[in-house]
Amino acid sequence: MSSYSVTLLGPAPWGFRLQGGKDFNLPLTISRLTDGGKAAKGGIGIGDMVLSIDGIATEGMNHLEAQNKIKSCSGNLSLKLQK
Repeated sequence: MSSYSVTLLGPAPWGFRLQGGKDFNLPLTISRLTDGGKAAKGGIGIGDMVLSIDGIATEGMNHLEAQNKIKSCSGNLSLKLQK
């Protein structure tokens, strides 16, 4: 499994939906992509695991914390993911 980094140029919408989180006992993963959206154009794939959001590790983050971290990004959104 290889990890990779993507920087999506802001502003939102980013074009993806998250699922999982510590509260679900599941890793944070990409569950949906918007056709032609920023995430799809950036090479993000459905099922990819989100390892960090703007340099902050997602391990131990619940779903809402991850959502809020993404929403609080002003400008660009930097993600580290794993295929």
